[in-house]
Amino acid sequence: MASTYGNKSIWVIDNGSNDGSLEYLASYYPQVQIVKNSGNIGFAAGYNAGLQNIPADYYVLLNSDVEVTPNFIEPMVALMENDVSIAFAQPKLRWLRNKEMFEYAGGAGGMIDTLGYPFCKGRILEHLEKDLGQYDGESAVFWATGACMFARASVYKLLGGMYEYYYMHNEEIDLCWRAQNMGHKIVSTSASTVFHLGGGSLEWENPKKTYYTFRNNMVMNIRNMPVARLLWLIPLRTALDAVAAVRFIVGKKTKMGWAVFKAMADYWIWLVAAPAKKIYTTGVQKKWPGKRSFANLKGVFKGSIVWNYFVRKKKTYQLLKDWKD
Repeated sequence: MASTYGNKSIWVIDNGSNDGSLEYLASYYPQVQIVKNSGNIGFAAGYNAGLQNIPADYYVLLNSDVEVTPNFIEPMVALMENDVSIAFAQPKLRWLRNKEMFEYAGGAGGMIDTLGYPFCKGRILEHLEKDLGQYDGESAVFWATGACMFARASVYKLLGGMYEYYYMHNEEIDLCWRAQNMGHKIVSTSASTVFHLGGGSLEWENPKKTYYTFRNNMVMNIRNMPVARLLWLIPLRTALDAVAAVRFIVGKKTKMGWAVFKAMADYWIWLVAAPAKKIYTTGVQKKWPGKRSFANLKGVFKGSIVWNYFVRKKKTYQLLKDWKD
């Protein structure tokens, strides 16, 4: 409400809450408009349902556990107005608990490695960096965080929104991947900063979060990777996910391990059961399936982030050298 950008309307998309949230808004913030979804239909479906009837040139997808800064909107709108090829963009994402640190869900922009594992500038796997200005500026990235994503409404609609099977986790990466496959840009800029608490819906080591992360990441790769690449990627990733599950169990995180095994079973069921119409749901996707050369997309790290992190002990973006750009 206190942000300095004037030409805005504020909407709360409510996924069937029963904790008095809507009554609170009606009493204290009557100027905030509300979309009531039928129930807790998830992040992807919730946004798709909520946004379809909201008129705007740009959407700002903003998590409920994000603290914004007064002028966080202006530089983002200027960025997208100056380059119509930008489909999605994000500000710098710092951690609300320690505002000098980058935050897990987006950092200074989302990237992906050759095996389809996502990471961020400022955050690789479990390692967060202090923001010392090392990633300042504007740069093309692979994905923009859904915690605070600026979306060109026309592209969001053209892509059919987010893939609702995910429910939560990886849906914004999939969305950005499809946009890149159509020739659009994904950009991160340090001209704007917000602070994300993280884990607002599910705590970091919640088995349900682990399940969605592993299942959805494989589904995302199958949906978007070129078929020739999938012939070796699916068996390799299946083996790596199995190793991750065993590591959890050996480390006495049994529920986490079984969550990974359940995720593996369910993405195989999805792969067998999902017809093409579930993979490409919109007319534009049918016309341009979009499985372009993965290696030529922006923000793709040629190496393995897992190998670099655990074996080579390279835990920051600055230490990674195998870049196309």
